[in-house]
Amino acid sequence: MENLLLTVLICSATIFLSIVLILYRNYLKFGSVCFIIGSSKNRRLSLPLGSLGWPFLGETIEFVSCAYSDCPESFVNKRRHRYGKVFKSHIFGSPTIVSTDAEVSKFVLQSDAKAFVPSYPKSLTELMGKSSILLINGSLQRRIHGLIGAFFKSSHLKAQITRDMKKYVQESMATWRDDLPIFIQDETKNIAFQVLVKALISLDPGEDMEFLKKQFQEFIAGLMSIPINIPGSRLYRSLQAKKKMVKLVQKIIQAKKESGISNVSKDVVDVLLNDTSDQLTDDLIADNMIDMMIPGEDSVPLLMTLAIKYLSDSPTALQQLTKENMEFKTIKEQLGEPLCWSDYLSLPFTQNVITETLRMGNIINGVMRKAMKDVEIKGYQIPKGWCVFTYFRSVHLDENNYDGAYDFNPWRWQGTDLQEKDISSCNFTPFGGGQRLCPGLDLARLEASIFLHHFITQFSWVADDDTIVNFPTVRMKRRMPIWVERKLNSTKETKV
Repeated sequence: MENLLLTVLICSATIFLSIVLILYRNYLKFGSVCFIIGSSKNRRLSLPLGSLGWPFLGETIEFVSCAYSDCPESFVNKRRHRYGKVFKSHIFGSPTIVSTDAEVSKFVLQSDAKAFVPSYPKSLTELMGKSSILLINGSLQRRIHGLIGAFFKSSHLKAQITRDMKKYVQESMATWRDDLPIFIQDETKNIAFQVLVKALISLDPGEDMEFLKKQFQEFIAGLMSIPINIPGSRLYRSLQAKKKMVKLVQKIIQAKKESGISNVSKDVVDVLLNDTSDQLTDDLIADNMIDMMIPGEDSVPLLMTLAIKYLSDSPTALQQLTKENMEFKTIKEQLGEPLCWSDYLSLPFTQNVITETLRMGNIINGVMRKAMKDVEIKGYQIPKGWCVFTYFRSVHLDENNYDGAYDFNPWRWQGTDLQEKDISSCNFTPFGGGQRLCPGLDLARLEASIFLHHFITQFSWVADDDTIVNFPTVRMKRRMPIWVERKLNSTKETKV
């Protein structure tokens, strides 16, 4: 019996390996350097150099292994040095063109849905749904993005964000003690989430907010989960949590409609409900409100946390930042004027610190796009159906773009206009680009500016050792613990 089982096992293994080799030969043929462009059948054009790795797995295991390391860009840099700034690979189940060329990445980001559409893991697309602003394309995406972008740029919302941010920051800091560690990552997540939810659906702290926080934690845990939707699975639990949150938002939408929607929008729901195109259904609005809460949990808090991390390791930068903010605070107090949103954004070195944090932190490592047709960029060929991974991290940490790229150096941005920092440069894309440029980039800067101002003018601190984890999302391994000491002139300010 044992010999029979062994024979069957050997035969099965032989058949399996034969099938794998046949598939691998076809796989290599598919990924070979030549293919026929549909619009020019007589021309043979070259794919970028590179390797598709193992059958089925591609190079995903090595990519993920490097992503978890202290140098997550090592996977990309190794191939960039071997094949060039643009190369082919096979990661996350798809043949992929990886771009570390700023101009190529800009072209991809600025292309419309006829050329490239977003590409995300299956678990994320199931959680977001087909109507998510992250996934929809064409005129509907442009309309929603335009409406939200215009509202986020309004002085009315910036004034509201400033009031709310100051309130929640001061409430949080009033509870800090010098005999217990303060976990900056936790504190900033709690503050930023409340500020963003207020801007989205006008929900204040209370029972509903606590319910929303709890369900949101359950929801976001499934973004990078195994795409199996059965009762008890991580994805299933996250989907159920989203349904509960959507139900709460739908209740808020219905209450707004019953009381009469104001022409002067107080939040993003008002903006979308006031749209006259009839494209934006209540379900679509409710779904997108949940998706848009993600920056309040992820990117904005990490921007503030990483700024504290880098400042803790750079006493000279901290000294200049403190001096700038203390002097400005003194001037405003002598004039008897509170700081408004434009004041926070006017402090040059503060903005340089935020910009350098965005460059070094790479909270968004890159974005994935799927080619909807054969595309040629700078002599590189991208076949229809392939993905393009525009890898921002390698561009931001390229010594050819930034001297001492791995050094925290806010002074490198002196004399650079704020608008230029966020939009103009191909070499600086922390907020993405093109039609999907993050509409909340101004608000992210504003929130970080307010937090830094109140933090450094009220406290001195010592940071415990902590490390940055870069995969699957950027975060601090120990949640950035610090020990604070309240400055003598800050007691009055923290009382609310």
